[in-house]
Amino acid sequence: MQPCSCDTFVALPPATVGNRIIFGKNSDRLCDEVQEVVYFPAAIHSLGERVKCTYIEIDQAPATYAVVLSRPAWLWGAEMGANEHGVCIGNEAVWGREPVCDEEALLGMDLVRLGLERADTAEKALNVIVDLLEKHGQGGNCTEGVMEFSYHNSFLIADRTEAWILETAGRRWAAEKVQEGVRNISNQLSITTKIDQEHPDMKNYAKQQGWWDGKKEFDFAATYSYLDTAKMNASSGRYCEGYKLLNKHKGNINFETMMEILRDKPSGINMEGGFMTTASMVSVLPQDPSLPCVHFFTGTPDPDRSVFKPFIFVPHISQLLDTSSPTFEVEDPVKKKPHLKPDRRHPLYQKHQQALEILDNNKEKAKTLLDNMRKLEKELFEEMESMLQNKHFDVDKIVNLFSQSTKDEIRIYNSNISS
Repeated sequence: MQPCSCDTFVALPPATVGNRIIFGKNSDRLCDEVQEVVYFPAAIHSLGERVKCTYIEIDQAPATYAVVLSRPAWLWGAEMGANEHGVCIGNEAVWGREPVCDEEALLGMDLVRLGLERADTAEKALNVIVDLLEKHGQGGNCTEGVMEFSYHNSFLIADRTEAWILETAGRRWAAEKVQEGVRNISNQLSITTKIDQEHPDMKNYAKQQGWWDGKKEFDFAATYSYLDTAKMNASSGRYCEGYKLLNKHKGNINFETMMEILRDKPSGINMEGGFMTTASMVSVLPQDPSLPCVHFFTGTPDPDRSVFKPFIFVPHISQLLDTSSPTFEVEDPVKKKPHLKPDRRHPLYQKHQQALEILDNNKEKAKTLLDNMRKLEKELFEEMESMLQNKHFDVDKIVNLFSQSTKDEIRIYNSNISS
């Protein structure tokens, strides 16, 4: 089994309800890895300033946008997130004919954060990522601890008007623009002959390697991966299952539909076992610019046994303390040799894990707990939908929206743990 097996989805009008774009992602990683939800405000940076990513240091941008990220707590980048302009990005591990670089460079997760911090549209985020990829490359261990695991990356990037699929092989890449309907990515190259942007050397390199004869129509996935694309699209893997679920609901997709897809276990999209869904995200991106984008995060494993909590960008957001992991100021243990794995559990994660023991061991308490969790979630959904429908929201309340929702979730866990 591959240690990283994520799924990312986007649905655009006319597949959605209410003239909105809906983005969703499950982050599937090692089952004991903690994922935190963190917020970084917009910032102005000094000329010549550098930024330390997970492994390497690069030039900082003159200014960065405010971002909310769901990320494995040991690294700098993110599995998924959004910025103040309604740009959302999720990445996937992919492999193909091009060997993976063993040297430490930018991780795909670093590129997610850098794209969000530096771009106010989906297409600009794509350009940020490919420019950084060309300059610095991608590589390095993508897990904390002794397991050495590296991969290339694909990205789904969305904003209020469109989405882009970006798939990479080393420093080479292809991109597909999505303007309507549904699209998903998983752990395989999926761009075939519809290529809207590409690395200038992508086709020539493939020809030099003997992967493409230069005559038949160029198919990126068929050329750069080991998989026959006809077999890939007919397979029963998560990519195909995700596409089926999107199409099943086509025309009626809203944020709750996307959450149902992320919670689906028979398809394998909600993964269980040694590698599992460690965090989930769903975003509502209204095409009406007068409406705010709403981003829902779990911050805990297994979306079917978690609460999706809303986050909206407004000035002076309160820090997300209950989903922020402990920090190691002097020297992070992950940078030491041999690798150590410290306790990175944040307050929500700790209470969630205690509550899961109840779910597994006491059917009566489990029902009460899940009912209370769904009640809280339903109230949050109704509040967000009312705000989007009526175009009325209380900025003072939104400052604490995610933090308060998290506290309410913890309160539910505490009442069940102590009873």
